[in-house]
Amino acid sequence: MIPIEQFETEHAPTWCSGCGDFAIWRALKLTLSRSALKPEELVVVFGIGCSGNMADKLRTYCFHGLHGRALPAAEGIKLANHRLPVLVVAGDGDGYGEGMGHFIHTIRGNHDLTYVVHNNAVYGLTKGQTAPTSQKGFETNSTPDGVIEEAVNPLALAIAAGATFVARGFSGDVHHLSDLILAGMQHRGFALIDVLQPCVTFNHVNTFDFFRSRVTKLETDPSHDPTDRNKAFTRALEWGDRIPIGVFYQKEERPAYHEELPQLAKGALVDQPLDDVDLAPLYQAFM
Repeated sequence: MIPIEQFETEHAPTWCSGCGDFAIWRALKLTLSRSALKPEELVVVFGIGCSGNMADKLRTYCFHGLHGRALPAAEGIKLANHRLPVLVVAGDGDGYGEGMGHFIHTIRGNHDLTYVVHNNAVYGLTKGQTAPTSQKGFETNSTPDGVIEEAVNPLALAIAAGATFVARGFSGDVHHLSDLILAGMQHRGFALIDVLQPCVTFNHVNTFDFFRSRVTKLETDPSHDPTDRNKAFTRALEWGDRIPIGVFYQKEERPAYHEELPQLAKGALVDQPLDDVDLAPLYQAFM
């Protein structure tokens, strides 16, 4: 293990007191320590939102992207140097709202990324508007009469789109969440870890107490088979008195995106020489 202090910075968090982001921050640092990766041996890409405010609070290579655009930035980094582990940290509004198209198409390509999404079912940074994962009827300052739409189910969407690793964690259980993130990093291909992250300021429904009385770990269910896609999809639809967390689906049956590119057969792009590359034919083709 790498000492967890090596992933600390001098910047203090600015989240609300009691925010679930603190636990995800801790889980990420714990995971990186357990992975035995040095701070300079990985990249973390952040979207916009409360989750993105972690960008200067994690000592490693970090890239702070645009709202909903963290995944394509991460894809570019991975393709430039596919030897680097790349994590992506986003929020539910960021990743499942503005970034929904990127989410689905990144899954289609099976890009080798670990996607950790802070899911608090509200737009916390912009003062509590309804988010894609807000439950129907949820009252916010933008929907005072309650949300009309049905909530997005990111796990079911991911499984239906062909994701090869789909998991859900809870920020009230740091060590379990760390186990999931580490498993996602070790998975070959796209890995989604959706994290139930209570917003203590703007979401007074999906609280820590709400989740603690409902979450149940899939690992304790002997009937659960994470290699069975149909059963995983059925489990992803469960939401109510029991909310399952853990690995819903995992199967390394597809190569990762970069593994199918002939341009990378010689090695990472950053290691390939440029002195023998002739761009003249390409320029002429577009002139």
